[in-house]
Amino acid sequence: MRRRVFILAALLLGVFPGLLAQTGGKHVYNFLNLSYSSRLMGLGGNFISVHDGDPSLMLVNPSYVSDRLHNKLFVNYTNYFAKSNAMSAAYSYTFLKAGSFAAGICALSYGSFRGADETGVETGKFHAGDYALFLSWGRQLAANFSIGAQLKTIFSHYDSYYSMGLAVDVAGSYFDDEKNLSLTILAKNIGSQVKTFAPGNLELVPFDLQFAISQRLKHVPIRYHISLHSLYRWNMNYYGKDNPFMETDAISGQIKYPSKFAQHADNFFRHFVFGIEIEPMKYFSIQLAYNHNVHQEMKVVARKSMAGFSYGIQLNIKGVHVGFSRLHYAVGATPNCVDLALDFNELSKNSKDNKAKKLEKSSR
Repeated sequence: MRRRVFILAALLLGVFPGLLAQTGGKHVYNFLNLSYSSRLMGLGGNFISVHDGDPSLMLVNPSYVSDRLHNKLFVNYTNYFAKSNAMSAAYSYTFLKAGSFAAGICALSYGSFRGADETGVETGKFHAGDYALFLSWGRQLAANFSIGAQLKTIFSHYDSYYSMGLAVDVAGSYFDDEKNLSLTILAKNIGSQVKTFAPGNLELVPFDLQFAISQRLKHVPIRYHISLHSLYRWNMNYYGKDNPFMETDAISGQIKYPSKFAQHADNFFRHFVFGIEIEPMKYFSIQLAYNHNVHQEMKVVARKSMAGFSYGIQLNIKGVHVGFSRLHYAVGATPNCVDLALDFNELSKNSKDNKAKKLEKSSR
């Protein structure tokens, strides 16, 4: 077990040095960091580790692509801001010799716009959107350890501008089903642009190094989730004159910098997302979460807001899974996320059981 963890860590560290220079605001394809699952959004919008056969994990955790997801279909729709709409779809199938695979698409449409030249003359309407096709593979190496990888082919177009890129996610998970414990480490978006929007202007893909843990409490129907993101860098905030949220002294006009302790504490918790799932019954759950980084980035200084808070519900009955959630970004900016998943194995089993019951009744 220790040897496998060491090998995984070595693989992740191999790509780590070349990515340390990345900073916020310099990335392309940031739509890859959005939530394309109601459960994920309800738990803070980052990524989760849970070994329960949830089909939405095909999108975010390739190490859990396994026979538990065999013959399952997942579709999602989210209405973001200013007529921007996101969708995703994925399907998983397990082959006896090749292993477990999942394939799908994530897309974000920004709608249509009226174009104009530099003199203000309208040139007609144009559309803008981002798309990613992915293929995932997962394999269980031991009774409680699995690995996985996801290849993404990325496309972006904004009017006449077009870009293409390739990226890979690599993940490893440890799980203990008896203790309902799950841990995952994920290196996300390792890649580069293949075709740039402008010649010679190569932009960075939004790499991230993440970790997640979850566990269902033994005597209480609650599962806690803790996920960490941006582990490759410490500073998540900027304290300077250009920051509009910095307080200033009313008399001198000088910026009032927080104490060093306050700055370190803020940076520390910006890496965390805390969530819980309340599971009062087997087929129903409620998600609640807090994302400190979203709260700090999207809060309004003059008033209190729910920025960074999220919530959702999940319902799973006889092979049909339905989910709904909301994540508060800012006042008036709260996307709604809904998804549907179908377990064709369970649906087929239910159909056969119903036929058997009908035949049994007719023979009496």
